[in-house]
Amino acid sequence: MKFKFLFFSLLICFFGCKNEWNKPIEDTFKGKENLLKYAKGFKIIEHETHKVLEIKNPWPNSDKTFKYILSDSNIKTPIEKIVVTSTTHIPALELLNVEHSLVGFPGTRYISSEKTRQRIDNGLVRELGKNEGINTEVLLELNPDLVVAFGIDGNNKTYETIKKANIPVIYNGDWVESSPLAKAEWIKFFGVLFNKEVKADSIFNAIENDYIKAKQLAKIAIHNPTVLSGAMHKDIWYLPNGTSTEAQFLKDANVNYLWNDTKGNGSLALSFESVFEKAKNADIWLSPSNYPNLKALENANSHYNEFKAFQNKTIYTFNNTTGKTGGVLYYELGMSRPDIVLKDIIKICHPELLENYVPFFFKPLK
Repeated sequence: MKFKFLFFSLLICFFGCKNEWNKPIEDTFKGKENLLKYAKGFKIIEHETHKVLEIKNPWPNSDKTFKYILSDSNIKTPIEKIVVTSTTHIPALELLNVEHSLVGFPGTRYISSEKTRQRIDNGLVRELGKNEGINTEVLLELNPDLVVAFGIDGNNKTYETIKKANIPVIYNGDWVESSPLAKAEWIKFFGVLFNKEVKADSIFNAIENDYIKAKQLAKIAIHNPTVLSGAMHKDIWYLPNGTSTEAQFLKDANVNYLWNDTKGNGSLALSFESVFEKAKNADIWLSPSNYPNLKALENANSHYNEFKAFQNKTIYTFNNTTGKTGGVLYYELGMSRPDIVLKDIIKICHPELLENYVPFFFKPLK
């Protein structure tokens, strides 16, 4: 009887231990969450033996949550060789001084940073084709410790091939965040991958402080110029909606964005007539699509010259600020440095507040 009881107890212990072992580590032991100030799309949870990086909804309309275990037996940190898939990831690597870990990128010609361009020119960063169809043969040859994925809808089959080769893939959803500082806070995502959390916190805090100071400065402006944005594409004029990060910049710069009261996901899609009626007398016109100069803008639609901003030459674009191979710097660095973007807009709209400041991204359309 005693033997039967002992045998039964051992069975319970065996199957009980087996079930506990199969549970995700983060469910078995409660960790400490590193609280973020603005970002909603990721969490960092610290445990005694490992960390958990949780990514939530990394593309629009996604309802998925991904959990990645950072430990010696899973994704080992610090990462030594990495492949990233968006130019927005490059500044974070450079700010953390880990750009030497980058070994491959899809579309290297779009990278503008001089430091990383030098590594590309020296053959230290391999071309991987296109993000939607990464050259897996080259990537597998590089054998990175990690691929940081940029997902539009989660249907990139290339990532599944990479996973099957036992190379971890982590989705990054920085671009889905709803505020400039939330997007910038994703430097902490890279900080945990390289065991540089303290440095990432310090960098973000400096950017945040600079942004807040600029925002406070803008509040003392006496005049609030009216602002128009975007341009026509075929028969539709696309503009930022009032809840977008672009509109947030304009609000924080203390200007009167004419569509500030609109809401929704994505851009507003309006007719030329409705935009002209509302914005023909706008003081400033920002980001008129990718037109390089006033002549090209007028050639695209002769009615553009009827806007007050066109006549007064108060149209500003970031599209002409490019790297050596033509990549637009704003698309690469703007997300990581919202403080610079905000100061650019303040200088354009309230030049008296930043007398000695020279805009970095935005330049007049000539």
